[in-house]
Amino acid sequence: MGKIIWAPSALQDVDSIAEYIARDSVDRAALFVVRLIEIADRLQNFPFSGRVIPEIGDESCREIIYGAYRIMYRIDKSDVWITGVVHGARNWAPDL
Repeated sequence: MGKIIWAPSALQDVDSIAEYIARDSVDRAALFVVRLIEIADRLQNFPFSGRVIPEIGDESCREIIYGAYRIMYRIDKSDVWITGVVHGARNWAPDL
């Protein structure tokens, strides 16, 4: 079993989303963050449980869905790098 490693950009994504949710409810924002982290932590034991990111098509680049958000990650040996958290309605394209 490897580690879950959060890229700084992914942490910024979570902070931005939490700030947006907190405009309506600080409690819901806190709950969102706790649940998102719990879901991401499951990847430590089941890194291949997410689907391959369609825009990338690489077996090591995957995502899991939490509500309306895509938690994107990359599998590197036994470690899982959380690379981004984006809203599913966003027109997202990889930086190549």
